[in-house]
Amino acid sequence: MMQLVYANDFEAVKKIYIDVIENTPLIEQYARWVYGKHPTDEQLRAYILHDEMYFLMDEDDAAGVVAISMNQGAEYEKIVWRDKLPNDQVATVHLLAVSPSYQGRTLGIKILEEAMKIAVRNGKKVLRLDALKTNLPAQRMYEKAGFLYRGEQRLYAENTGVTDFLYYEKIPELDLFKEG
Repeated sequence: MMQLVYANDFEAVKKIYIDVIENTPLIEQYARWVYGKHPTDEQLRAYILHDEMYFLMDEDDAAGVVAISMNQGAEYEKIVWRDKLPNDQVATVHLLAVSPSYQGRTLGIKILEEAMKIAVRNGKKVLRLDALKTNLPAQRMYEKAGFLYRGEQRLYAENTGVTDFLYYEKIPELDLFKEG
């Protein structure tokens, strides 16, 4: 169901993000994505180059896309997590997007389940992510997928300005979807 994205898939990845940005009501409230500012071509190419970007496939169509980093950024270190772990024992989810024609089918949750499997296969002890405080649909989806809220912090990001971010984590040992 999840498929690694390769360099020759770049235009398909870009198309999904542009489609989501142009066709998501209240995008400025939920994600504040502006293509070229966030995400940028450089961000997407870096995730692809490091084998960190995946498609959620529906037969031959990409229904969604997500970046799964096999570490966490410095901003994650300030949150009080269940376990204080070195950055290389953590996987983080970024830029989760479901194509507008596939929205409303709980595919975001499917992407998160698959992201957990990828994290486990890579020996990670936890999967973490963040959301804008104003992105209530994402927060509900993360909680429905079994992620636990761990904290909030105010940060500056180029696409959001100074904004409150909420942080969540899911621990494989507590995950019903982990692989044997």
